Amino acid sequence: MKNASTILTAIALSGALAACNQPAKTDTATTAAPGTKASTDTTALAKKPDWWKETVVYQLYPRSFQDSNGDGVGDLRGIISRLDYLKSLGVGSVWLNPIYASPNDDNGYDISDYKQIQPEFGTMADFDALLKGMHQRGLKLVMDVVVNHSSDEHPWFKAARSSRTSPYRDYYYWWPAEKGTPPARFSTFDVKNNAWQYDAPTKSYYLHYFSKKQPDLNWNNPKVRQEVYSMMRFWADKGIDGFRMDAFQFVAKD
Repeated sequence: MKNASTILTAIALSGALAACNQPAKTDTATTAAPGTKASTDTTALAKKPDWWKETVVYQLYPRSFQDSNGDGVGDLRGIISRLDYLKSLGVGSVWLNPIYASPNDDNGYDISDYKQIQPEFGTMADFDALLKGMHQRGLKLVMDVVVNHSSDEHPWFKAARSSRTSPYRDYYYWWPAEKGTPPARFSTFDVKNNAWQYDAPTKSYYLHYFSKKQPDLNWNNPKVRQEVYSMMRFWADKGIDGFRMDAFQFVAKD
């Protein structure tokens, strides 16, 4: 099935692209320079089941790629307008950095809704048009997905921090304050401080390997794994070609 193969592709791509650095945030969208026609037959390559082993990948940070409406922020319509340019470079696949709803504490890698488009980037209709335009040109679309953590503004975390008995409590890692200081954990954002953040509503600490606004999801909870699968299937059913799983190496805590 298409969606099953797409989700499996995520595993391979997460390893293949793991060495790539996260892009620096740019406030203003730029215009890409004209390219020349490449000789690579990307359309033929796209039909191969192991296309991801040979494809030329173009990492695309939407905020700074192409602005279609003059607001200074790159968007999906802007990307659509540049598909022929990308094709001319010999690109076979576009690795699209996060376009999900986000408060943007970490360039969109703090996701507040995995099934919605960040409004400043456009709409779901714009996304559908982008995907269609790419496939018409023989281009593959690989989406960044962040499942080590969510935003602290995600409904799961809002519910989890509201009560120790919340059904979403175990979607995240918690340490009750009455047990004393949590065991030290390394924070990639601040190496001098512990990766536990005190949260007053329930007098507990939550774990965050990245920003304190990015609480870590508890993959020991089968419900979390099912939520992630459901989310990935949502996008796979739309027809995307794969996922790049950001920071997936941090999912295992022990």
